Amino acid sequence: MPSTSRIRWGARALAASAGATLVASSLAFVATPANAAPVDLTIIAINDFHGRIDANTTKWATTIETIRAAKGDANSLLVSGGDNIGASLFASAYAEDQPTVDVMNALELSSTAAGNHEFDRGFDWLKANLIDGTNPDYRKADYSILGDNVYYKTPDEPAMDESYRATVAGLDVCVAGAVTEETPSLVTPSGISQLTFKDPVDEVNRVVAEMEADAPCDVTIPTYHEGAPDGTKTLDQNVAASPAFASIVNETDPSVDAIITAHTHQKYTYDAPIPGATGTRPVIQTGSYGDNVGEIDLSVDNGVVTYTQQNIPRAAAANLELPRVAEVKSIVDDALAAADEVGNVKVGTITDDITTAFTGGTYGPDGYTGGTRDDRASESTLGHLVADALRETPIAGQPTPDIGVTNPGGLRGELLYAGDTSTSPENTDGVVTFEEANAVLPFVNNVSYVDVTGATFRQILEQQWQTNADGTIPSRPYLALGLSKNVKVRADESRPLGDRITSVMINGAPLRNAAHYTISTFSFLASGGDNFRAFKDGVATDTGKIDRDLWIDGFFANGGAKSPDFARRQVFTDAPTRVVGGEHVTFGLTKLDLTSIGTEASTTLTATLDRPAGAADQVLGTFPVTDGAATVDLRMPRRVEKGSVLRLTTDANGTRVPIVAAPAPKAASHLSVTRKPKHVTVDKTRPKLKVAVASGDAPASGKVRVKAGGRTYTMKLDDGVARFVLKPFGSAGKHVVKVRYLGTWQSKADSRQLTVKVHKK
Repeated sequence: MPSTSRIRWGARALAASAGATLVASSLAFVATPANAAPVDLTIIAINDFHGRIDANTTKWATTIETIRAAKGDANSLLVSGGDNIGASLFASAYAEDQPTVDVMNALELSSTAAGNHEFDRGFDWLKANLIDGTNPDYRKADYSILGDNVYYKTPDEPAMDESYRATVAGLDVCVAGAVTEETPSLVTPSGISQLTFKDPVDEVNRVVAEMEADAPCDVTIPTYHEGAPDGTKTLDQNVAASPAFASIVNETDPSVDAIITAHTHQKYTYDAPIPGATGTRPVIQTGSYGDNVGEIDLSVDNGVVTYTQQNIPRAAAANLELPRVAEVKSIVDDALAAADEVGNVKVGTITDDITTAFTGGTYGPDGYTGGTRDDRASESTLGHLVADALRETPIAGQPTPDIGVTNPGGLRGELLYAGDTSTSPENTDGVVTFEEANAVLPFVNNVSYVDVTGATFRQILEQQWQTNADGTIPSRPYLALGLSKNVKVRADESRPLGDRITSVMINGAPLRNAAHYTISTFSFLASGGDNFRAFKDGVATDTGKIDRDLWIDGFFANGGAKSPDFARRQVFTDAPTRVVGGEHVTFGLTKLDLTSIGTEASTTLTATLDRPAGAADQVLGTFPVTDGAATVDLRMPRRVEKGSVLRLTTDANGTRVPIVAAPAPKAASHLSVTRKPKHVTVDKTRPKLKVAVASGDAPASGKVRVKAGGRTYTMKLDDGVARFVLKPFGSAGKHVVKVRYLGTWQSKADSRQLTVKVHKK
């Protein structure tokens, strides 16, 4: 990237110049001390490492140390955007991320923003183990963990370190750090109940001003655990798409020299205009999982800062001649050996890949392949399997749950059919090891049973379209819940927010709002995590069962090999919730196919009328599917029995969309009766009845039944008319004659009664 220069403004100088036009003559306001010669400084940036302790760790460390070797230790500073731990690979997670902390210490990480995953085990754990080091069995972090926007609720005061200063290349370098304001919805609420999270940009600007007030900073670097939503887009596109990122770019103090971002797992380098000043400054994120290392080279010359920035891919091989890399290898080797003792034990088998949703892949002969994992806005085969495990795995002393629900962000690994015998002889094709199963659910949540009404469950489903507690839209606007296979949901995204779930079927029956259902889920969701606040309207019971134990010891240890279920459980469509006989219907469906690895692309959608027992089902039409979307255009048969279902089924994956099919509304009927003769004599006169029935505007069909003198007569209508000749009445007096039109599937029944006076002679 070409070098970009700008004038560095001290915070107090900017305050003095507020309202003034910033032009070259404003050089008088520069607060940075003059240097005898340009001073070069390299900021090495990392983010979202997530405890990736594996064969690639030393390669990643090599990348960091190669930059240091080229620029010089004395001229380099290693800084992180957070999420160094949490959602980690087994070798780190099984040891409560001690190996990752040891690696960061070995690499001499200077400071990091707190990421939301630093709070996964709760703030008390973070303080005792990483920050204060009061746990004698844990080696604390030698680096500063910054949370400028993390406050105690009572009293309202900062809860974490807010700034870090270091002298690098003779320059006073100031670092601030803040975590995403969405943290309360991303971690188990009970673990941070004593904290509140304020606006990260406001708090970083406060800390930057305080550092400048204490002593002017030569270079100021904020680290935000927040970032742009899509690294493939331009800076302007991401600013338009994300209010949180827009605030970082447009509102971070102009005195800041470079901005390190994180959280969204995107890779980008942007030259962002400095608000209220000329020039640009770098904004960088390295992706995630140690795939890249960011390098920002700054040159400070008499208050003028020039920079270059780049993301460097992880090295292809480790260089153990670099001392810190050799130390990292020793840590990694010990961690992997300790994890292998339990990690390589076989716990179950699978018949094919079972994965999260991917993006950027393609459908081909082998199904959906390629792309990037962890698309949390899409349903997945792994989400299906975990939700099924929650519903189907019994817990002693607990009732059988009705529904299993998991959140997509809780799925951190994949179950891949092809094993790797280089790690263990047990790890052959189809074998799932303890490490692989544990990597799927690394957070060690307890399983909770939540009693909810049908109305509350519908609200939970509506909250897949995310809003923060204050009504704002978070950086991930939609999170696709994993639902157990007995749940079928239809949604229409064209409807208003909060009214998009149009149909919910459980065990083939419509959801009843007043009925109660037991949901099996993780304590994270049960306490309202990921903005699924409606869970808190239910009554939660902590089963005491750890998710890992239910998942591995319960679900995988029993029931044979597990297979992916490629049929969608939630479908997006504007289809009506009910169709009736004779009706013409047209509607669209989208997202009929998953994007988990191995999913085949659907080509047709078949509409079938499933009739009640005893009646033959009827195929009504077949419609093409393109890119997971189809349009249905059909006329329902005129005759539809009560209890029928219009079933839509894809050819490749068996996605089924049930729609209630009902008989057409019956037309109103009108029955009229005329009688002859008027004078009726006992045992002699045979009364004659003419019964006329109209249905709507036409003569009715069907049958008429007459009850008179203890006898019953039934006759079929002919062009809407039935004629009866009754037997003579055997006694004098008034006799009631009941006439009833029995109705048809098209016409409502109707009845009349008349009184016949019978004379003796």
